[in-house]
Amino acid sequence: MRIMTLALLLLSLVAATPAHALLHITRDHGGYVEEYKAKYKRIRDSGERVVIDGICNSACTLVLGIVPMNKICVTPRASLGFHQAYYDKAFTFGIKVTSAEGTSELMSYYPDSVKDWIRRNGGLTTEMKKIKNGTELWKIVDPCPDDW
Repeated sequence: MRIMTLALLLLSLVAATPAHALLHITRDHGGYVEEYKAKYKRIRDSGERVVIDGICNSACTLVLGIVPMNKICVTPRASLGFHQAYYDKAFTFGIKVTSAEGTSELMSYYPDSVKDWIRRNGGLTTEMKKIKNGTELWKIVDPCPDDW
C-alpha cells in the first residue's frame, strides 16, 4: 500500500512540473568554456528555453551556438559581450595570455549571424565587444514575446 501511495505522489509531482524549464540569464560574465559547453548541451538536450535578460559575456555567449536559436530570446535588458579566449590566469602568473586555439574553437560554435557581427566589428580582440538591445542584437537573436 505504501508503494502505491508513493507512486501516486511521485506521479502527481511529475504531472505538476512544467514540460519545459527555462534558463534565465541575467548577469553572466562567463568562465570556463568546458563548463559552459557541458551546461548548454544539457539545456539543448532537455529542450529548455533560454531568456537572455541581462549581461551574457564571454563563455556565456556559447549558448548561441549550442542551444537552438529558436529556443533563445532576448529582453530589452539583454547584452552580449565577445572577446578572444585566454588561458586561466592561475597558470600564467596573473597575466592575460590569449589563446589562438581557444578563440578559434569559440568561433567554431557561433552561428553565421554572430560570426558576421564579430567580423564587421573588427574580429575578436582582448577588449570586450558588446551588442546591446536593438536592431543589431535582433539580427542575431529574436526578442522575447511580451509575456516573458
